[in-house]
Order: sequence, then structure tokens, then C-alpha cells
Amino acid sequence: MDNSAKIKKWISEDSMRMQALFIANALELSDWCLAAGFVRNLTWDKVHGYSCATALNDIDLIYFDPGNTSEETDKDLEQQLKAISDFPWSVKNQARMHKRNDDSPYASTEDAMSYWVEVETAVGATLNASHNIEIVAPFGIDVLFEYTITPNSKRPKPEAFAQRMQEKRWLEIWPRLVVNA
Repeated sequence: MDNSAKIKKWISEDSMRMQALFIANALELSDWCLAAGFVRNLTWDKVHGYSCATALNDIDLIYFDPGNTSEETDKDLEQQLKAISDFPWSVKNQARMHKRNDDSPYASTEDAMSYWVEVETAVGATLNASHNIEIVAPFGIDVLFEYTITPNSKRPKPEAFAQRMQEKRWLEIWPRLVVNA
């Protein structure tokens, strides 16, 4: 079984993650996925042999809609999601995030993810029209199986990487990980 199939299988066997995918899918957003820790943490848990999933501090629902880049829309979507589930939703339209990051405008959700601080964080899951899981990963998914945390060369901000390493405590939670600088 290839790594993509493994991740899809693990997600499909995780009732919380499947519920979150179906809830997000019901919003009918364009070019969306549940990203970052949603896939990364599950994969690191599995490769570390953990029997229980590490708690998520949030569920990052990202999408791409250049026609409506209002931050208020994201807040409204979060409120809708929180009204129907207890999940810790965080919603961000990637069509506006280039401004916050001082980048050129992004072309898609996957393009926006390619600018994230760590390579391993730039991975997400979505549902296609047939409700099958699809993986969105501008750097591929094999990096999640290499026990590494890699700074993204497109985001050369070592202070941001160091801050996230400290805040997220990844090396404590998944002790087999190493920084791939």
C-alpha cells in the first residue's frame, strides 16, 4: 500500500476526521480541504505507533474563493460550523492570505499551502464529488513518513519556524522526529 493510500485509510477509519470532512463538505466551498494537523498529526501518530490520536487544537478548514475575501465570511463560516459541531474550527480563505504573508497572490489552495512554514504541515484532505478522500499536498506526502520537520525554502523565516517548533512541541509529542534544516 502506498503512503497516500495509507493516509486515506487512516482517515477513513477515524470517525472524528470523517465527520469533520462531511461537515466541511456540506458548506460547498470552492477548492477546500482540512489541512495541517488534521492529516500531519494523524500520520505522525501512526508512524510513531500511537494507539490513540493526539488531540487537535484546531481543525483548519481552508478554501480558495477570490470573489469573496472578507475575513467576516470566514468568521461567519466558523460560527455556522460551531453551531453544528463541537470541533475547534479555524476557517481561512487562502485567496486573501497572501496579503498577511507579503506574498504575491496565490492561485489556489494548494499554491497557498506551498508557502506554509513547514513542508510537513502543507498537507490536507478533502472529499471529491463521490465522497472519496483526496489528499492535497504540494510537497507530496512521503515527507510525513520520514520523521522530519522541514522548514519551507519558500518561507525563509527561521524565527517563524523556531517559534512554531517551540509552541507546537512536536519534538516532545513525537520524539522520533528530527529537524531537517
